[in-house]
Amino acid sequence: MTQTGHTSTSPGKQMLSEQVYAHLRDAIMRGVYAPGDALKPQDLAKEQGVSLAVVREALVRVVGEGLADRLPNRGFAVPAVSDRRWQEIAEARRTIEPLVLRMSIERGDVDWEARVRAAHHRLARTPAYVPEEGEYYSSAWSEAHRAFHRTLLEGCGNPVLLETFDRMWTASELARRWSARRTDRDDAREHRRLEEAALARDADTAAELLAQHVTQTAAGLTGRVSTAVEM
Repeated sequence: MTQTGHTSTSPGKQMLSEQVYAHLRDAIMRGVYAPGDALKPQDLAKEQGVSLAVVREALVRVVGEGLADRLPNRGFAVPAVSDRRWQEIAEARRTIEPLVLRMSIERGDVDWEARVRAAHHRLARTPAYVPEEGEYYSSAWSEAHRAFHRTLLEGCGNPVLLETFDRMWTASELARRWSARRTDRDDAREHRRLEEAALARDADTAAELLAQHVTQTAAGLTGRVSTAVEM
């Protein structure tokens, strides 16, 4: 009976943990919690009407994505963001992503090419800004943007490298959500050139374009992250 009871309650706990995780992720990405804010398990458990165990399980997942830090003897907190931190993220992306893109172009098959084309088409057709989300990039565009960049790299066939990308992207997107306003960059042209170089199997050009793309993003956010946080 004990085994049966465990089987029947485990899915429920898992579902609750998934709900709390989704709530936390969305709240952090929308800026409900400011950089450096504490994420107190007791408060979250009371707010969400769940157990501490469920909240801690969700928090561990959020930490794993880079959306929260686990502090020694101090619990959990939203990552603090600074120009230096953003530059470190950008440096990591500039170092790793062009190399993975080269691998992707070398190893990617026709199915990968089709996915790249589809991901770019979706991105190009998704509005970057919508009235209800103000000056921030729209949630739909942000997701299409992530999917395009990840699809470019998926041809590498290495899940460890893709997991590294996922973590770097989440940290990068968090900084963007805290700081990004409308810019004069021609994102559409940059993405179109990336797609064209990748599908032409021009690894040198694609890698160079991707490095430039990340560098320009970093340059655009430097100074604005701190300003947004202070506001």
